[in-house]
Amino acid sequence: MDLRTSAVFKDLIGELTAIQERLLNDPGLDEKSLLEGHKWIFSVLRTGLETQVWADPDAPRFVDIVGPHHKWGGDNADAFYQFAPLDPSRTYRVRGLRGDAVYLSLTVYGGPNDGRYSDRIVAIANDRSIPFADDGAFEFTMGPGEDTDLRLEPDAVCAITRDYLADPRTGRRAEWSIECLDPAPGPRRDDDADLARRFQAALTWLREQSALILPLEDDNRVDDPYPVPEHTIGWAAGDAAYAMGCFSLRPDEALIIEGRSPGCAFWNLCLWNPFLHTYDYDRERVTINGHQVAYEDDGSWRIVVSAADPGHPNWVSTSGHEKGRLWFRWFLPDRTPDRPTARVVPISAEAVR
Repeated sequence: MDLRTSAVFKDLIGELTAIQERLLNDPGLDEKSLLEGHKWIFSVLRTGLETQVWADPDAPRFVDIVGPHHKWGGDNADAFYQFAPLDPSRTYRVRGLRGDAVYLSLTVYGGPNDGRYSDRIVAIANDRSIPFADDGAFEFTMGPGEDTDLRLEPDAVCAITRDYLADPRTGRRAEWSIECLDPAPGPRRDDDADLARRFQAALTWLREQSALILPLEDDNRVDDPYPVPEHTIGWAAGDAAYAMGCFSLRPDEALIIEGRSPGCAFWNLCLWNPFLHTYDYDRERVTINGHQVAYEDDGSWRIVVSAADPGHPNWVSTSGHEKGRLWFRWFLPDRTPDRPTARVVPISAEAVR
């Protein structure tokens, strides 16, 4: 049969090969990053299929879009992210249980509905605005009507949940469910035109996301933090401040990062490769959060980044990478964080113990 879906499917498979070729020919990627890049390609594809092909705004469900083996777009060890598609003409009920989340939110994004990243944030509900029952249960509605808790504007396309745990290994993650209160009159039946459109959106997603590669730099620094944004693009959080940095270390060197975090719901530092995903946090500490940090007597902190464990309680492993990215985030900070300082010392120095 001459199916439009078949043609787009071939383009999608071809794009995977094209992305691999770009990685193989990128002189800025070392071997470790190149190996991670092969896994990252399929993480991006997996997310594109979940959010563009399988998603059904008439009968939505929340699906995980990051995890220990699903890394892309700035994942981290402390958080669970879920996605649900939305039709701005429909009304939805969201229910859940907070669990042990120290920060929890649902963000509605608006913009194109063709696989490109969202243009803006339509609405946010977080743990400071959501009313919780004694057992942590919560419920709210989203829709075009003025009587809903979160108003869906005409360009609303999806909702993404975030829940952060002080200890994600032992803590109870939040539970989320979504129900369409005015579903379509009948079940969806795939047709060639619509399925081809959805695969095309997944292809667009794959092309856009595969272009987001940060260069590895020969530098050790933390840049000035970004304040909580008035406007944001993509699927970034709308109630967090961020700071980016980088490291470039020999095996006998350590990067000492010192700072003081403002009052906030949660903060952490993650080490990333060029593809904006963490190293393997199932095997070693490659991220650290504000609940795990051992603080100085004055409330400041010192984090040590190095290849080998120097015996410092706030050690974060480079996981065998000589170069990488640093990423700080502070949720609901009471002010824009001060810029942390960064200096390189021998790993044998007293400052790293």
